[in-house]
Amino acid sequence: MTAYRSAKIIGTGRYAPEHIMTNDDFTKIVDTSDEWITTRTGIKERRIAENDMATSDLAVEASRAALKDAALQPTDVDLIIVATITPDYLLPATACIVQEQLGARQVGS
Repeated sequence: MTAYRSAKIIGTGRYAPEHIMTNDDFTKIVDTSDEWITTRTGIKERRIAENDMATSDLAVEASRAALKDAALQPTDVDLIIVATITPDYLLPATACIVQEQLGARQVGS
């Protein structure tokens, strides 16, 4: 009989860039209004990353918060999954960049 390992989420983390763009800020760029955006999307503000900040940078900050929440070290992580439509590059995968920046161990090590 094959033994199966289970996976579970034991910590969560999040990160949002500090720069906030409100709907009023947005109306200075696009011909729209706060009311139009709010009634159609419910959005009042959005977070904007700095030009030199990549998706992996955001993921690393969120990962550090999740590790702290779980009371774990990066070397305790067995698997990193990053789901995004805005990867840093096509290759290597953003998860590989996060793994390196966190100092998590390589698979099989």
